[in-house]
This record gives sequence, structure tokens and C-alpha cells, in this order.
Amino acid sequence: MNIAIIPARGGSKRIPGKNIKDFCGKPIIAWSIEVAKASGLFEHVLVSTDDTEIAEVAKIWGAEVPFIRPADIANDHAGTTEVITHATEWALNQGWPMSAVCCIYATAPFIQTDDLKRGLQALKSGNWAYALTATDYASPIFRAFQQRSDGGIEMFFPENFSTRSQDLPVALHDAGQFYWGRPSAWIEGLRVFDQYSVPVIIPRWRVQDIDTPDDWLRAEVIHKLLEQTKA
Repeated sequence: MNIAIIPARGGSKRIPGKNIKDFCGKPIIAWSIEVAKASGLFEHVLVSTDDTEIAEVAKIWGAEVPFIRPADIANDHAGTTEVITHATEWALNQGWPMSAVCCIYATAPFIQTDDLKRGLQALKSGNWAYALTATDYASPIFRAFQQRSDGGIEMFFPENFSTRSQDLPVALHDAGQFYWGRPSAWIEGLRVFDQYSVPVIIPRWRVQDIDTPDDWLRAEVIHKLLEQTKA
């Protein structure tokens, strides 16, 4: 059995009502719920939330909300792993024979069913604890620089000043869409970004963090363009 867990805490400060705010015609969490259900990979799609309004919206769009998240993992400092660990333990206590648990972010409207399927295949391809979405940086991070206190600049890695971009390692970053994991990995609290995790590469043009109003606007523009391309 595979289950999906969508963490959706209430009380977003930078984007009020973020997890249920309208995004291109439906609450943004609905995009994640619908893709999870359409994939056919999950026996259960759960939403972990501390907010009754989010819970009701999630149920309307077809997710299960069998518990309200405890207050000690519903604050600004609670990490995703803690939230998924709690939900995984709850599921195990129900006697569910789980082989994989997928954390899907509530604000990830670019997730596709094929990506979820590739993620599960990647998890099963070896002795991996996790399979997570990742993409490459737009510019080589090994030639990055910062502005100094005196106004000038300095490179983080000055030894790479003369190195050609194509000769530098390809650096990846979290695409922030989903994390497949084995139940034991979540229960043990293993760190996701480590040697026992395998990346599922997502094209850069289909990746957008949504943390600020500007991020939200950019994501809506990208989403509308992608929908037009499908038509």
C-alpha cells in the first residue's frame, strides 16, 4: 500500500490563507489532491492540518482528514519530516501495510502524474530511503559571488574564476514538489538531503517555490502558459 500525505498548516503570514487560496480557478491544495488521486498510486490521500477550514476544503476536493495535527508540530518551527513522521505513525497504528509514503506539498501546482510515477520507480530502483524532485540551478553556483559590506563583491569560490561553466559540476536544488520515502525512513527521521536519496529531475521551467506574493504571481503566469500549451 502507498499513501500520500499533504502537509497544510494554517496561519501563513506572507500569503494569508496560502494553502486554500484560489490558484487559477481552484484552491491551490486542490491541484495536489487531484494529481495524487489521478495518479492511481495511492490507496489513501491524507491531508495533515491544524486548521479546520483547510480540512473542510481538502475533504471537498477528495482528500481524507482523519486527524487534526497536534499543536507541537503546527508551529513555524516544525519541519516537514516531523509532520510526515506523525502521519506515518498514525497510519501504521491503523494497521495499514504500507510500502511507501509520499509527501506532496500543498502549494505545488506543477506536479504531474508521470512525475509521481517516476518518483516511485526511482525509490524502488535501489536501496534508497527517499526519492525527491530536484532541478538544476539556472547559473553555476561555483561561480557565485556576494556583495561585501564595503559595497564591493567577492566570489564564494575564487578558485573557479577561470573555470568554464561546462567544466563545473552540475548543482541541483530541491524542486519542492514531493518526496517519496519508505515508512522506516520517515519514522526514523532520516534526513532527506543525503546519500541514501535519489533525485527525480524536473525541468527548471516547471519549478517554482511559492513563498511570497511575487512567487504566487509568477507561478500563476507559468501555469496559465502551460495550460494554453495543452490546448
